Amino acid sequence: MSLLLSVFGEGRDLDSLQMSARAVAVFFGALIFIRIAGRRSFGQRSPFDYVVAILLGATLSRVIVGASPAIPTVAASFVIVFVHRILAWTCVRSPWLEKLIVGAEREVFKDGKFDDKQMSAALITRTDVFETARQELHATGLDDVQSAILERNGQVSLIRKPKDARNS
Repeated sequence: MSLLLSVFGEGRDLDSLQMSARAVAVFFGALIFIRIAGRRSFGQRSPFDYVVAILLGATLSRVIVGASPAIPTVAASFVIVFVHRILAWTCVRSPWLEKLIVGAEREVFKDGKFDDKQMSAALITRTDVFETARQELHATGLDDVQSAILERNGQVSLIRKPKDARNS
């Protein structure tokens, strides 16, 4: 036990080597937690997924600097990962819960018309859709776009018109 105390320190009175040792331990611990949480936590990046990333960063950083006791803080971090994993697993089996927690996509533009109701509900502007057209299609207008969908992760997807409709 005294070896662990000399390597990792105790409380807030930590020297550089102890804080560095904690940082290494927390790095590998966080890596394990992220593997437990699964790829969706950091791949799809929906608000649901950002929660686990933000909370893990906030709680685990407290271990490194000694602001909170290490074992309870690591346990709390594990609970965050576990709750995320259980909710994600449940969302896979329940479309209703998935829509409630993760959200649903919104069609904000279709057949040359913006859907003001959907745009207002999603807090998105026409400028946001035009920005996506410039970035994705390298176009300043929506002449070749059949629809624009605000995805659950906050990105706008543009669906092009069929080729025969674009050429007429």
